[in-house]
Amino acid sequence: MRKTKLIDGYPFISYSKETFLNDEMLQKSNEFYEWMDKRRTVRDFSEKPIPKKVIENIILSASTAPSGAHKQPWTFCVVSDASIKKQIREAAEKEEYESYNKRMPEEWLQDLRPLQTDWKKEFLETAPYMIIIFKKSFELTTEGKKSNVYYATESCGIACGFLLTAIHHAGLAALTHTPSPMNFLSKILNRPENEKPFLLIPVGYAADECWVPDIKRKGLDIVAEWY
Repeated sequence: MRKTKLIDGYPFISYSKETFLNDEMLQKSNEFYEWMDKRRTVRDFSEKPIPKKVIENIILSASTAPSGAHKQPWTFCVVSDASIKKQIREAAEKEEYESYNKRMPEEWLQDLRPLQTDWKKEFLETAPYMIIIFKKSFELTTEGKKSNVYYATESCGIACGFLLTAIHHAGLAALTHTPSPMNFLSKILNRPENEKPFLLIPVGYAADECWVPDIKRKGLDIVAEWY
């Protein structure tokens, strides 16, 4: 049972921690790594429906992420309406066509070739859900006044990591999509002035026939330094 107490007049609860013996900790950490290493970005989605409650739980899981001063500066906009998905796809492909044909330097295009991506984004309509994460640059009080948020970019980045993990945990597939610029998302979804589009994630089952690049992730000796 959790204990509660006041510190300088603010409520605190006792931290309910779960600990493991070393052998079990090692096993659990290894199993989690191996499971996460199976996660891949998917571009071929099934139209198979997903219960709304699953998406709600995924968003609630993402919302457990830490944030600066606990401001939780994010809004998860969930799109399943076919007409809105079509609008988003058309606007995204317009920006992506410009990027692939005019904006991206040759080095960038060369880096993308092994992944075989292009400006066409059929998955935006095929996947049963899109989750668009909006970052709040400030809050609006009930009186309409601006209130500061802190480390909004970092906080939203962490929440998106939680979101992708929750999607994978539910047995679903996802893709991180950042058509640039993304202002069209604010217009289509009629978001308030304090929210800016941060990331667009189609969510669904992978298609029955789904191919992903045979990528290799950097090893521990490259991504970590020990002091």
